Amino acid sequence: MLKAVLFDMDGVIVDTEPLHRKAYFKMFEDVNIDVGEELYDSFTGQATLPICRTLCQHFDLSHAPEHLVSTKRKHFKYLFENDSDLSLLDGVHDLIRNYHENGLTLVLASSASMPNINRIFERFDLDKYFKAKISGADLKASKPHPEIFIKAAELAGEHPNHCMVIEDSTNGIAAAKAANIYCVGFKSPHSANQDYSRADRVITSFEEIVFSNLTLR
Repeated sequence: MLKAVLFDMDGVIVDTEPLHRKAYFKMFEDVNIDVGEELYDSFTGQATLPICRTLCQHFDLSHAPEHLVSTKRKHFKYLFENDSDLSLLDGVHDLIRNYHENGLTLVLASSASMPNINRIFERFDLDKYFKAKISGADLKASKPHPEIFIKAAELAGEHPNHCMVIEDSTNGIAAAKAANIYCVGFKSPHSANQDYSRADRVITSFEEIVFSNLTLR
């Protein structure tokens, strides 16, 4: 029986990917590296610090990964406050409210930093629907490691068998399945070149998984 839903944020609740992309590529310019699309796409769903560690190794940079992280976050903060393109994804607010009204426990499990999570939740007034929020940036391992969803299930107070994950990335889906949690893959137009083959169900609209349509097991 489904009792809790664990939401990813970027690409599921809000489309911050264009802002993250702009921030990353401004940071790439700042440290003078040329990151191709294939390499950039492989980072989807991962936290910023592991990404920057990979970049430092890949490009043999003299900068510390933490320098890249702070540079990228500086650009993102500016874009968040000044870019008018940021909005919730179509239908997700209705879905969140639908789950909440039907007694499901909701937990946010995102690779984004907690300050960015809080900015989104404050901007769109989402805290009232969620029992807890967890940031992968505060954990030892990043997606595709299952740690974030194992801890999110614990925060929900439910066994993984009674949880469902909604994810849009290859790494996030892999993390959910490694945690032995049923995973809905949201095939978003904002999440390019991701592999949904391991998801238990793939959707293109949140209307497909409103409470009355859920038959997980």
